[in-house]
Amino acid sequence: MTIRLGNSNDTNRTDPVDFRKNRPNRLIDEKSPYLLQHAYNPVDWHAWGVEAFERAKQEDKPIFLSIGYSTCHWCHVMEKESFEDDEVAELMNKVFVSIKVDREERPDIDHAYMTVCQMMTGGGGWPLNIVMTPDKKPFFAGTYFPKYSRQGRIGLLDLSARIEQLWFNDRAQIDDATEKIVTALNLSTEQDPTGILDLDTLKTAFNQLTQRFDPRYGGFGEAPKFPTPHNILFLLRYWKRSGDEKALQMATMTLDQMRLGGIFDHVGFGFHRYSTDAQWLTPHFEKMLYDQAMLALAYTEAYEATNKISYKKTVEQIFDYVLRDLTSPEGGFYSAEDADSEGEEGKFYLWTLDEIQEILPETEARFVERAFNVFSMGNFKEESTQSLNGRNILHLKRPLEKLNGQLGFTEKKIQETWESARKRLFEIREKRVHPHKDDKILTDWNGLMIAALSKASRVFGNKDYFLAAARAADFIIAKMRDANGRLLRRYRLGEAGLSAHVDDYSFFIWGLLELYETSFEIIYLKVALQLHDDFLERFWDKESGGFFFTADDSEKLLVRQKEIYDGATPSGNSVAAMNLIKLSRICASLEFDSMVLAIGKAFSADVKRFPSAYTQFLLFVDFLLGPSFEVIIVGPESSVETDIMLERLNSAYIPNKVVIFKNSDTKPTEIVSIAPYLKDFEMTNKHVTAFVCGNYKCESPTNNPEKMLSILRTN
Repeated sequence: MTIRLGNSNDTNRTDPVDFRKNRPNRLIDEKSPYLLQHAYNPVDWHAWGVEAFERAKQEDKPIFLSIGYSTCHWCHVMEKESFEDDEVAELMNKVFVSIKVDREERPDIDHAYMTVCQMMTGGGGWPLNIVMTPDKKPFFAGTYFPKYSRQGRIGLLDLSARIEQLWFNDRAQIDDATEKIVTALNLSTEQDPTGILDLDTLKTAFNQLTQRFDPRYGGFGEAPKFPTPHNILFLLRYWKRSGDEKALQMATMTLDQMRLGGIFDHVGFGFHRYSTDAQWLTPHFEKMLYDQAMLALAYTEAYEATNKISYKKTVEQIFDYVLRDLTSPEGGFYSAEDADSEGEEGKFYLWTLDEIQEILPETEARFVERAFNVFSMGNFKEESTQSLNGRNILHLKRPLEKLNGQLGFTEKKIQETWESARKRLFEIREKRVHPHKDDKILTDWNGLMIAALSKASRVFGNKDYFLAAARAADFIIAKMRDANGRLLRRYRLGEAGLSAHVDDYSFFIWGLLELYETSFEIIYLKVALQLHDDFLERFWDKESGGFFFTADDSEKLLVRQKEIYDGATPSGNSVAAMNLIKLSRICASLEFDSMVLAIGKAFSADVKRFPSAYTQFLLFVDFLLGPSFEVIIVGPESSVETDIMLERLNSAYIPNKVVIFKNSDTKPTEIVSIAPYLKDFEMTNKHVTAFVCGNYKCESPTNNPEKMLSILRTN
C-alpha cells in the first residue's frame, strides 16, 4: 500500500500555469469560512465537485486533496508556509488539480480519507492531505507538509516533484497501490455481529479506563490529553450500577482537574480544545461548540450524582460563554473560535505579570498573581522552543474556596476579589484582537448543545436554558430542512445547504428528545419522530443493522462507511442507538425494539474487542441491560402538584429512564396519538399521578413524589 516516491527529477512537461497572485481563486464563492480563508491563495484551489474531477481527467493530472477546518492551528501554519507561497503554488498548479475541503462541512469525505491516511501511515490528523487519481482513488497520504523537506518529513516542493515523476513514469505502481487501498477499505467496512454485549463488557471498559487513568492529574492517557466527556458519562453510570467508588472518583477527579487547569478559560469561561501536557495546564486554545456541549452534559450529570455546587457553577459558566460568544442572532450556535490571533496561538488568552499589575488594583493584582500562578518569567512555554517568554496562562492548583488559608482571605472575600479582578481582566481582554470565529451553524453540533441546554434546564430549574435550546431547535426546524422536510447540514449567511449525515440526524433528534422531556411540548417529539422516519428510510442498513454515515442517495465515495468509534464527538451510531431505545420505550414500538437489538448486534464484535473506545455506545448498552424505566406523569399542565412531581424526578440521578407527560386538561391528548397505550392512564385520587414501569412491568401508581423516587431507586 506504500508508494515509493523515489528521487525528484525534472520532466519535460511545460504546462502553462494560471498563476493569479493577489486575485481570488475559485473558493471565493463558497460559504465555508475555512475555504474562504484560502480564497486568495495563489494555489488554484477547487471546491469538491464535478468540475475538479473532470478537469483532472482531461488534463491527466493527479488530485491534491487538502482537508482541514477554520480553527485548525496547523492548517493555518501550512497555509502560511506553503499555500500562500508563490514557488509552492506554481509547482502545485503545474502538477495537480488541487481541492480544498472543510471537514466540518463534509465529514463524509473527511472520514473516508482519514481512514485511508490511518491505514497508510498509522496515524492521522489535520491538515489531512491526500494525493489521488481523478476517480478519487488515493495513493499517498499525510498530514502537515512543510515547504522544504526537514527532519524526515517530506516538503511540499519535493513531494510535488516526486508525484509528478511517479505519475508519468510509473503509473503501474500507483494502480497497484490504489487497488490495495480500496480492497482494504472495503474489508474494513465488513461487520462481525458475533459479540455479546453484557455486564462483562461494561466491566472490561471500566478496567481499561482504570489502566489508562492518570491518578495525579485525572484524565486518561498521557499528553496530549483530551476531555473525552463520554468517558465521564460512562463512569458515572458504571458507578451508579456497580457502586464502585473508584469509578466515581475517576470521573470527579478528571472534572475537578480540568476545571482548575488552563484548559478552562477562567476569565471568559468555556473550555479549550485539549491540553498539550498531562496536567491540563497548556491548552490548544481553540474552542469548539461540541466540547462545550459534551462537557456541560458531563458536569450536569456529575452534579446530579454528587450535588457538588462547583459542577453546577461550571455548567453555568460554559453556557455564559456559549450564549455570549457562540450564539447567532437567529438562535443557532456558531461552530468554533480559533486558537490564533494576530498570527500567534493563544495570544488573546495570555497575560504578563506587568499587565496584571498595571490593570488591577494592588490587592487584586497580588491575589491573581498568587492564586492563578502568575510569574514574571511566565508559565507558558513556546511550542517550538519550549522556553518561557514572560506570558502566563491563568490556572489554579487548588479550588478558590480552598485557598483561604494560603491567602489569608475569607472564602467570601476570595470570591469577591476574584470576581472583581476577573471582570476587569475580561473588559481589557475584549479590547484585544479576537481570534477568528467560525460562524457557520452545523446541525449536529447544534443538536449536542440543544441536548445539553435542555438537560441542564430541568436539572437546575433554569428556564433560560430551555428557551435558548428551543430557539435553536426552532431555527433548525424552520431554516435547515429542504422542501421535503429532510435535514440540511450547514447554515451560513442566510443560506442552508449540504446533505445531512448520520451525526446531523442522530444528534439533532437527541436534542429534540431532551427538549421534549424538559418542556413536554409535543411538537418536539413529533418532529423527532418525523426525522427519525426519514433517518431510518435513508440511512438504516436493512441487512446488517446500524446506520450508514451517508444517505442512500448521497454522493458515492470510496466506500459507504458506518462510524461507531466515539472520538472527539460521540459517533452517530452511538447516539442513534440511544435515540432508538428511548423512542421504543416512549412509543411502545415493536419495530423500534427489533432495531434496538439489531444495532446492538451489528457493532457487538467491534465493541467487545476494545470497549473503552466506545463509551458513548456503552451508555446505550447500560440502558439496554437495565434496570431502566418509563415514568408517565399524568396531571394538569400548569399546577403546583405537577411542578413538584417533576422537580423531584429531575433532582435524582436516574439516567436510564424516559419521562412522558399526559396532560389531564386536554382530551384526547396529542401524546395518545403517538403512544396509544397511554389512553387509559388517568390521575388517581384526583391528584397528579406517577406511573413507574420497568423491566416489562408497572408498579402501582402513586401521588407521592417520594414514593415515586423510592420505586426508581429500589428497582
